[in-house]
Amino acid sequence: MTLDTGLFCIVCNPSKAADGRTGLPGVRVSLPPGPASRPEAVSISTFRQDGWMTPFGDAALVRVTGGPAQILVTVYQAQNVPEGGAPNLQVLRLTDAVPSQASTQVRPAADAAVPAVPSQPKVMDLVAHIQGVGDVGAMLGDWLGEKGSNRWIEGFAVAPTSHVGPADIEYQAVLGRDWLSPWVEGGQFCGSRGMSLPLLGLRLRLKGEAAKNFTCSYQATFVDGGSIGPVAAGEACQVESLAALESLKISIAPIGEASSPASEAAPTGRKPATRKPAARRA
Repeated sequence: MTLDTGLFCIVCNPSKAADGRTGLPGVRVSLPPGPASRPEAVSISTFRQDGWMTPFGDAALVRVTGGPAQILVTVYQAQNVPEGGAPNLQVLRLTDAVPSQASTQVRPAADAAVPAVPSQPKVMDLVAHIQGVGDVGAMLGDWLGEKGSNRWIEGFAVAPTSHVGPADIEYQAVLGRDWLSPWVEGGQFCGSRGMSLPLLGLRLRLKGEAAKNFTCSYQATFVDGGSIGPVAAGEACQVESLAALESLKISIAPIGEASSPASEAAPTGRKPATRKPAARRA
């Protein structure tokens, strides 16, 4: 996990898979091995003397004096843990103001002409908080984020305005290998803002009648140049390297009208090749 300069609190929220006999799942926060370890810049303090964070509301304080710096979060689970049994970790910034969850507004340059009557903001289906940029919106079927920018997505929200409603959809963020955030209902923000914590992918599905009448697929690109998808609803969209999520595209269509995978290719900035028409005979 990469953190900027500041003081952070990592909270291990209560888990439905908590076992009072074994204390699992358990979490340890430590410095990573090798060159990524920076003991001069990172200090970690746990509320328990043994250093463990248990799924009963324990926490750890992390102070970073020369960010960005990395910490290692290790999760210990019992065998045959049911889905959703992983620890529900929450990272809170205790110093410096966290950007508001309201959508950011683009201000014109000083020498730009300002219209007399401001236009009404367009309601977006998707919103993502992008590293160093802020909140950016897009519509279903459009790419959110920029391929090749090396700017990761820290959090996102999905609130469809056509076909289905926010209550018909739910999603998760990929936080690590076999580690997903809790399911979040449409319209709610999943992830973080301004904390330099990248998401590593996403998982999304439709609910109720919407799942019977509509199909959902999504695809993504990652900061290491990898891409995946489109994948079907309910599947995790991530790459084997667990690189940070860079851009994403979500498509929802009535069953039988879904776009083909060939038309869902990730943006490359190149124009599609055109075929020269054959000469017509007289």
